[in-house]
Amino acid sequence: MHTPALAVLLSAALVAGQTNTELQTQFPTAASSTALAAVRTIAAGETFDGEMAEWDRSPSTCQDQTETGDKDAVFILEEGATLSNVIIGPNNGEGIHCKGACTLNNIWWTKVCEDAATFLQSSGTSYVNGGGARGASDKVLQHNGGGTVAVKNFFASDVGKVYRSCGNCDEMHERHSTFTNIRVEGAKVVAGININFGDTTTISDSCLLDGADCWLYEGNDSGDEPTKVGSGPDGASCKVSGVKTEGC
Repeated sequence: MHTPALAVLLSAALVAGQTNTELQTQFPTAASSTALAAVRTIAAGETFDGEMAEWDRSPSTCQDQTETGDKDAVFILEEGATLSNVIIGPNNGEGIHCKGACTLNNIWWTKVCEDAATFLQSSGTSYVNGGGARGASDKVLQHNGGGTVAVKNFFASDVGKVYRSCGNCDEMHERHSTFTNIRVEGAKVVAGININFGDTTTISDSCLLDGADCWLYEGNDSGDEPTKVGSGPDGASCKVSGVKTEGC
């Protein structure tokens, strides 16, 4: 039989070990902090629980909006890897790189440098469940590979784009994205997509207090700046339903 004090400790430990992927609008306080000298890789199919610690790089790899690469990320996830309960600190350039389809559960970015997460899978679906990001002068979720990025119960505050399908990568893909029950406070746009490459995005049952839902581009593989050709839902490339812009 457990004593009352021990029962409380066990209950607290159980709660701490859970992964909350519901929509949350308060950034969590880190339980501890870890500064990595080099990027940490989560192998294919493996699961890593960061236990709500802040994970970052030291020395800092942030070079503002200069796009660097894998070596300046905090975590690299191989195909089928899952990362949960992590707070990403401000002193890194690339946040998380998913080399294959991955799952991000309850991940928080305290201040985004170049990107928060980059999705490089050739196909399949990557999931962003819960968590949030703030302080991104440009993009939060960068989709360079193919397949789908599915975002649910995500909170974004003071960001440029919540999501961008790469507009001028060397290798362009058809990309898809979905956003369900997200809350955005202070953004230019939720999703930027390339309609000439067959991209689609769907935003549903969400609260967008600032900014546009979709920006439509003509992308290219030449490295030139992509051309913005429209905005707002068109019923085909960009579909929006159940989205509130006030009182939510």
